Amino acid sequence: MSSFRNTLVPVVRGALAGLAAGYTALAVAELVAALVRPATGPVTVVGGAVVDLTPAPVKDFAIRTFGEDDKTVLRFGILLLLALFAAGLGTVALRYRRAGALGVLAFGIVGAAAALSRPDSAGIGDALPSLAGAAVGAVALAATTDRIPAESDTSGAEARARGDRRGFLAATAVVAVAATGAGALGRWVAARQGRGAEASRAGLVLPPPASPAPAPPRGAQLAVPGISAFATPNRDFYRVDTALVVPKVDADTWRVRVHGRGVTRPRTFTLGDLLARPLIERDITLTCVSNEVGGPYIGTARWLGVPLRGLLADCGVEPPSRGGLADQLVARSVDGMTFGCPVEDLMDGRDAMLAVGMNGEPLPFTHGFPVRMLVPGLYGYVSACKWIESIELTTFDAYDPYWVQRTWARRAPVKTQSRIDTPRPFARTPAGTVVVAGVAWAQRRGIVRVEVRVDDGPWRDADLAAQDTIDTWRQWSYQWRATPGGHTLTVRATDGTGQVQTEQRTRTVPDGASGHHSVFVTVA
Repeated sequence: MSSFRNTLVPVVRGALAGLAAGYTALAVAELVAALVRPATGPVTVVGGAVVDLTPAPVKDFAIRTFGEDDKTVLRFGILLLLALFAAGLGTVALRYRRAGALGVLAFGIVGAAAALSRPDSAGIGDALPSLAGAAVGAVALAATTDRIPAESDTSGAEARARGDRRGFLAATAVVAVAATGAGALGRWVAARQGRGAEASRAGLVLPPPASPAPAPPRGAQLAVPGISAFATPNRDFYRVDTALVVPKVDADTWRVRVHGRGVTRPRTFTLGDLLARPLIERDITLTCVSNEVGGPYIGTARWLGVPLRGLLADCGVEPPSRGGLADQLVARSVDGMTFGCPVEDLMDGRDAMLAVGMNGEPLPFTHGFPVRMLVPGLYGYVSACKWIESIELTTFDAYDPYWVQRTWARRAPVKTQSRIDTPRPFARTPAGTVVVAGVAWAQRRGIVRVEVRVDDGPWRDADLAAQDTIDTWRQWSYQWRATPGGHTLTVRATDGTGQVQTEQRTRTVPDGASGHHSVFVTVA
């Protein structure tokens, strides 16, 4: 038993030394990243690389399973793996000091490579945080493991054992305190850098629109408990993107460049330039392509922005139908994400815009402050570029944007869909009249009919709420005479072209889910 204890204690101390060294490496790397560029922290760049390399079905599973917490889960997973790796290095360093140090440096090289591979990489300086953190981490590992006896034999000297223990604990404590200080300083520096962006948003006064949106018609919002609100508050609006750290862009220094094929008058616009143009205000429903049938990634907001059609025309852009040289607009965000949108759709008269406001206030940071792009009728992965900084005109043959490179479709019009909001799946309800209600959407086409089916019975017409515009969802309700037992409720919609929502179930990849939404309820 004593021999086992004498073997185990150094191993445990080695693991603790490795954890302390890993903690130090991360803390120093984050501090250096705050000084260089906050987006270059090792967890952020490695997480971004993981997202890029993850197959589309796995990403879809993560969004479906974890929702908007998918990035938190990813960061936790990366930190857990790093902790296990660091603990393992600490135990290896007990016998092979050089191998332990090399392992820490390998961690730095991986982080540096990930930083340089990011689409928004600013050059070799982006590798500095990971390399600096690894170098300091290797020194910390050596300092702590040197206090652990290389041999497990502690055969004689109780005093020596106590001295070893005190030396190890002191070295580990010093390393941990220093790392905590470095981490706190890094967070303070990063927070100070973000204050300029926060101040620019707080001080931004949006001008009134030249073309205001009318109030939604009376009856657009049904008085049915459990149904989605017609207008989605900013705090509840879905967020699906690949940014592990939300960019905080200073509105005073922000620019967007319009350039590329067929742009006869390239220009760079400031936020002031955009706000000086006539603004439009519109109620528009946005939908994520990762939204499963009946899913939550959809919402309606009142957007304020600059019409893209006029902006592009002022730069000399013509749509392909009028002889334009470009058929694809590639929007790039400050974090390097790319979105590819058909130029024809942007200039066909729909209210495509560079949005600056959302529900009466400047865009929240999570939704693209200071400027984002949105295009009614298209899924977000081709059109909803947040934190936009570049608009390049090109062709679909010449360039595949981020998601197209990962097996998603090049063109992505929103499909006709409907959802049951109430009753909830597996709800228990008393017999009698039960209100079944929800929403339906087919942006650019509108909804003209919604039908409900109980079990395998006939389709019955639901009552439609007032339609705001063809670019917004439409509420509906159905009075169901519920009888005791288990029942399956199913909904389908018909859009303004007469197209009936298909019952064929498909997953979200490559161009959005399809199929009828159903819920099972029990009537007592």
